[in-house]
Amino acid sequence: MSAFPDNVLELINANLGGFNNSLGLHFTKAAEDEYVAEIEITDHHLQPYGLVHGGVYASMVETLCSTGAALTVWGENKNTVGLENNTSFLRAVRGGRLRCTARPLVLGKRSHVWEASIHDDQDRLVASGRVRLMVLEPGAAVAGREVGLQVPDDSEG
Repeated sequence: MSAFPDNVLELINANLGGFNNSLGLHFTKAAEDEYVAEIEITDHHLQPYGLVHGGVYASMVETLCSTGAALTVWGENKNTVGLENNTSFLRAVRGGRLRCTARPLVLGKRSHVWEASIHDDQDRLVASGRVRLMVLEPGAAVAGREVGLQVPDDSEG
C-alpha cells in the first residue's frame, strides 16, 4: 500500500458518496489485504419486521469489496466495477453496530473476486458475501461516461 498517501483512510471516508453516507458507513481500516468499515444501526436500516434490511448487508459487502478492488489497481491508473454480488444473510439483527471486513480472494489482471464478512457488536457472523469485479483500463467508459471518482463540487451550494 506504499503507493497510497498516509491519510488514505481519511480520503476514503471523505469520498464515500451519498448512498454510503446515508447508510452511515465509516471505514476504520484500509490495508492492502483488508478493509474494515462499520455502521450504527438506526430505524432507517430496518425492514418492516424490525430487522436489518438485507440491502444493508449487500451494500456493505459491495462497498468494501469495491473499495478494496479499486485501491488495488489505483496505482496502475485503472478502475474496477462490480459485476456480481452474492450476499448471504446468516443471523437476524435488530440494532447495535455492524462491522464488515473485506479481503481479496483472486486478484487477476481482468477481474477480481473479494469476500466480506459482517459481524454484529457481539462478534457474531451475521452475513457474508463475495463480489466479482471487472478491472477497467484507463479511460474506459461505463454507461456512456469515463469511469472515475465522482467528487462533489463544493462551490455549488
